[in-house]
Amino acid sequence: MIYLKSEPEIEKMRESTLIVSQTLGKIAEKIEPGVTTGYLDRIAEDFIVKQGGRPAFKGYGPKANPFPATLCVSVNEEVVHGIPGDRKLVEGDIVSVDCGVEKNGYFGDHAYTFIVGEVDKEVTKLLQTTLNSLHEGIKQAVHGNKIGDIGHAVQQTCEQEGYGVVRDLVGHGVGKSLHEDPSVPNYGRQGKGTRLRSGMTLAIEPMINMGTWKVRTLSDGWTIVTSDGSLSAHFEHDIVVREGEAEILSTFDYIAQLSKNPENVFYHG
Repeated sequence: MIYLKSEPEIEKMRESTLIVSQTLGKIAEKIEPGVTTGYLDRIAEDFIVKQGGRPAFKGYGPKANPFPATLCVSVNEEVVHGIPGDRKLVEGDIVSVDCGVEKNGYFGDHAYTFIVGEVDKEVTKLLQTTLNSLHEGIKQAVHGNKIGDIGHAVQQTCEQEGYGVVRDLVGHGVGKSLHEDPSVPNYGRQGKGTRLRSGMTLAIEPMINMGTWKVRTLSDGWTIVTSDGSLSAHFEHDIVVREGEAEILSTFDYIAQLSKNPENVFYHG
């Protein structure tokens, strides 16, 4: 079931999404060599609660193995769903930080891949291409297009550079629930799939690997890594399907403003 959102509902989503954007800014302010992923998680949870929000990821999932943290912090070959803990970040790491917030019954959910210190140009290219593919996908998220148009744009942008587009994980609808219909793959055929309609709210999130597109899940039941150990990048925005041009609810403005390494910020404005 796909839920079209009213303007008052979109405003509630905007509030939740703003908290996520601000939380990612707080992470940008603190992320550096020597910091543990658990420390970043504690900062995020404290900030979200102070804003009147609820960490949407904490406790999510099966009762036997719910996700234990506020953030998904995925380092290097970890694609998504990395569990924060005692791991210290080191110079040259790339770190996908995914955050979700619920407030007043509506959810925001987006992600950014940070650079820790300095990396070589090949890594920079992976991140920039992944972010570019997100925006190419968003350009297709307009009334009358199809879900396949989004995925095709992401896939074409990344595969022409030789990168692997993860197929086992997809974007999704978002709003009253953290994950709603429809699924939003990062691959697809133009003109195929669910028709997009004004008022649909989507989380578009390319997960792009430097090597193979194939992934596997670690024994913790959550952390997903590239099958060949290659690096992976992940960027995500929440958007509203509109006529003519999608509206982006989330922002990386706070990351750009607060980052300790502004020269390493990948930013479209």
